[in-house]
Amino acid sequence: MMARLGDVCDVRDGTHDSPTYVSEGYPLVTSKNIVDGKLDLSLVNYITFEDYCKINERSKVDVGDIIMPMIGTIGNPYIVEDFTEFAIKNVALIKFNNSQIQNKYIFYFLNSEKFKKYILKNNRGGTQKFLSLKDIRNMEINVVPLQKQKEIVERLDKINFLISARKQQLQKLDELVRARFVELFGDYDLSHAKNNWKSISEIGKVVGGATPKTNVEEYWDGEYRWITPAELGADSGYIYDSLRKLTKAGVESCSLQEMPINTVILSSRAPIGKVAIAGNTFYCNQGFKNIICNKDVLPIYIYTVLLLNTEYLNSLGRGATFKEISKSIVENIKISVPPIELQNQFVTFVEKIDKSKFEVQQSLEKLETLKKALMQNYFG
Repeated sequence: MMARLGDVCDVRDGTHDSPTYVSEGYPLVTSKNIVDGKLDLSLVNYITFEDYCKINERSKVDVGDIIMPMIGTIGNPYIVEDFTEFAIKNVALIKFNNSQIQNKYIFYFLNSEKFKKYILKNNRGGTQKFLSLKDIRNMEINVVPLQKQKEIVERLDKINFLISARKQQLQKLDELVRARFVELFGDYDLSHAKNNWKSISEIGKVVGGATPKTNVEEYWDGEYRWITPAELGADSGYIYDSLRKLTKAGVESCSLQEMPINTVILSSRAPIGKVAIAGNTFYCNQGFKNIICNKDVLPIYIYTVLLLNTEYLNSLGRGATFKEISKSIVENIKISVPPIELQNQFVTFVEKIDKSKFEVQQSLEKLETLKKALMQNYFG
């Protein structure tokens, strides 16, 4: 049975006024405090008791309610899990006075692709997007019998539990790599280099890239792999392909230098510190300062050192509009160069861990695909 969300739930909103902020008082939750389905009160403004009471006359938040940003990061619902006294501003409040509606069922609906598409279609505003209370109330939802709701929630909860468990496994495997690195090599903090450490220019060649003119068709859709920082994750491991490719004419137009297999790829801006290893030959845009290693160091060793020093790499950024690390800055970074035998031991260990990570990652992807299919089936 299709029904309006406002007909099966009590949908309200918090204040639209500007209450008085104080150094100590009651938290005022806004969209910035609801992140990835969690409530973060570490950066919250506080209001007076009088303002708190005024807002809560019509928008008191109780355990089991759902709160959801209406401005900025629209959607992103959170189920209130424990009793914390706070008020809300520009946040939708969904209360459950209907015994035939389960809050977790509505929570999953508000995370569905159907609701995301509804947001895109109905949001208003310019730079600051918002969704009106009327639009939230008018959103149609498929209301199934309570027992069916419970079954749907139970199944999605189980899948979410398994997804979380797989992500924790991947995190623990990464922690094992870090622990083994410290065991073999000791200090990896590049911010306090020792006298016997070598500069990157001594152990490899630093190369960058460029972007051929995008309005020249003959430069694009060829066979030469060309990457940008946006294509990398924080910890990409080996990469083998790119979203866009260049023709020979595109490569020659910028005199691009090819990065051979096993080049350590390092993003130098937007953002600084993404790392990967080239599993194929690549070209790149100007957002990289990549390292072609010599015989003294193994790519996985350099890759891991950089991965463990993202904060330091960001501290080296220069520029007013956006931070960037230059070729000379990368070349002058000092790094410990242990015996190649120790590096080989580390590589062997990482290869074993990578096999385990691959299996866990495959399981994670299957679970996420299953969840996506179920969400589509349940909510459209």
